[in-house]
Amino acid sequence: MKIALLATDNREMSKRYDAPQPVFGTAPEALLQGFELLEGIEVHVVSCLRQPVNAPEKIGKNLWYHSLEVPKIGWMTTAYLGTVRAVRKKLREIDPDIVHGQGTERNCAMEAVLSGYPNVLTIHGNMAKLAKLYGARPFSFHWLTARLEEFALPRTSGVFCNSSYTESLVRPHAKKMWAVPNALRAPFFAPRTTGDRSNIPTIVNVGTITPLKKQLEILAIAEELHCEGHRVRFAFVGPSSAESEYGKSFFARIKVAEEKGYGAYLGTKSCAELIELFDRVDAMIHFSAEESFGLVAAEALARNLKFFGGAVGGIVDIATGVELAELHPVEETASVKRGIIGWLEKGAPKPTEAAAEIGRRYHPRVIAERHLEIYREVLKGR
Repeated sequence: MKIALLATDNREMSKRYDAPQPVFGTAPEALLQGFELLEGIEVHVVSCLRQPVNAPEKIGKNLWYHSLEVPKIGWMTTAYLGTVRAVRKKLREIDPDIVHGQGTERNCAMEAVLSGYPNVLTIHGNMAKLAKLYGARPFSFHWLTARLEEFALPRTSGVFCNSSYTESLVRPHAKKMWAVPNALRAPFFAPRTTGDRSNIPTIVNVGTITPLKKQLEILAIAEELHCEGHRVRFAFVGPSSAESEYGKSFFARIKVAEEKGYGAYLGTKSCAELIELFDRVDAMIHFSAEESFGLVAAEALARNLKFFGGAVGGIVDIATGVELAELHPVEETASVKRGIIGWLEKGAPKPTEAAAEIGRRYHPRVIAERHLEIYREVLKGR
């Protein structure tokens, strides 16, 4: 089977056109790792960028990469007309059996549904929901993206939904849906490292420092626990803008936490650095107000961390049935605080079987094999 995977090369997002290799999101990257483990398939990754980049012909034993240069006028201002035309031309050369658009956040969905080939889409984040959450103004980026998502969803053969929450949002618009969670990157299933662990229980939070991810609320919990005499530290990982009002507030609060010893900001981490950190800490707290899947939660559980999460979106699917995973209402910080106190009083235990359960659900091979089953179903139906 020949598959065309339309994915964003994040060198376009970061404007790092000089980077030597394509950079994909964590979910597409993990899926490609799974495809590389399978026989009898040929996967062609197609990405549009505004400037020329290094384009290795192959990025895996059965994975090809194609970068297409599209001028600025061909992007959002023309509803991605330029990227659609460029991708259609390349697909005529590749002649795939099926086209898979990765995400509705930018151009990939429009390229897939207008490709002229049998196609499916994956929803990584629901743009209509986010536009509503942000109060997007007419013709703003989030408003336009939501409109394009509404155009694309009914025009594809079916939609891969990474959680039951995503299914509930997509159901009114899609012809067909399949419940297919995101894959985790293969290194998260590697043997545990034996790095030094602190004698004080440490809880990590990973995510962009924004109101959506509620780091200030988590810091408030950390401060209360410290003032009440509980021995616990909170470590924050993720990009942040010190220029934003939320960023300024976060860095002011984290400075106090670092001075008093109950919190720290660790910046951003590579995949390897994140795994090494997970193997040195004891728990994760993830309290996003909106979450279609919650990949970082599954990654933490794959390293046998205790998990405290908000009962929202795909986090519910991930945490349900997993050893020592706790869910709390996102608006009730007192609830998660009580959960943390109870955990500390029990000696801050970590799960021993969570990683095995996460592997059964989200290993790259498992998710890639499910993709092939659906591709065959779509092609047979046509």
